[in-house]
Amino acid sequence: MRKLLVLALVGLVAQLIDGSLGMAYGLTSSTLLLVAGVAPAAASASVHLAEIGTTLAAGVAHWRFGNVDWRVVTRIALPGAVGAFAGATLLSSISTEAAAPWMAGILFTLGAYLLIRFARPLRTDRVGGRLRGRFLGPLGLVAGFVDATGGGGWGPVATPALLVSGRMEPRKVIGSVDTAEFVVAGAASIGFLIGLGSEGFLLPTVAALLIGGLIAAPLAAWLVRIVPAQLLGAAVGGVIVLTNARTLIRSAELDGPARPALYALLAAGWLAALVLAVRALRRTRRARAEAAAAPAAAPAIAVGVPAEASDAASVGEVPADLAATGTPTPR
Repeated sequence: MRKLLVLALVGLVAQLIDGSLGMAYGLTSSTLLLVAGVAPAAASASVHLAEIGTTLAAGVAHWRFGNVDWRVVTRIALPGAVGAFAGATLLSSISTEAAAPWMAGILFTLGAYLLIRFARPLRTDRVGGRLRGRFLGPLGLVAGFVDATGGGGWGPVATPALLVSGRMEPRKVIGSVDTAEFVVAGAASIGFLIGLGSEGFLLPTVAALLIGGLIAAPLAAWLVRIVPAQLLGAAVGGVIVLTNARTLIRSAELDGPARPALYALLAAGWLAALVLAVRALRRTRRARAEAAAAPAAAPAIAVGVPAEASDAASVGEVPADLAATGTPTPR
């Protein structure tokens, strides 16, 4: 019972993170399951089966709030399903000893990516145009394959790519990616069912993760207002990096002073990323404050004319001092 409560807490925390960042449910859950000693294929299979329920709830919520671009969903979900099925089949055929460092390496890389991404200011500007199928198709295929083989990765691969394109609103990027993940999680679960059989799913683990995720789904909307995504992304990235580094170091059989030195280096990198995230967050807030103050200050400094002159000109009157002396004619 204690273990199931811990797993429910894992699902709750993972969903809170995913609801705030639009990514990292699978990364967080799989990382913590690996730490608990669950086999890589079983961990990924259980997480994806639980994601069928959590992504369905998230997709319905995003649809009701108008955050879903169905054109993007259809063009990214189907290739994502193909990639996820292939990835699940591959991971099911690999032994636990070989899969552990492979999965830890993928999670470590994605965690490092989160550190780098959220240590910089987040791009929110947009340009016109539509995303083409020749971009969405390969993106979905790669993201789905990485997601199944790594136990997570759909959001960290798909969401940043769509944000960087600058052709979708951030809320629609997150909503569309979360909605498409329902199809991806279903395809991955089918692949694991074929490769591992029903015994490959840890049903108590799935139930605990699902319950925690469903409880956290409405709380995530509250959390995103309290905790800035910039800081949350950097913090989660560091946890994923350090946790999976433990498996990689053990697989490489590093002993002696190399092990603590490597941990210290990774911790220093995490601290540096957090500092940069704080600075980027402050710069972003400062820029927003200046942008909000600019329209209010503009009328008072209209092309160098005093405020009284600007107000008089707006109603068709000429100030007395300018009427008496006249104004020079520009050449």
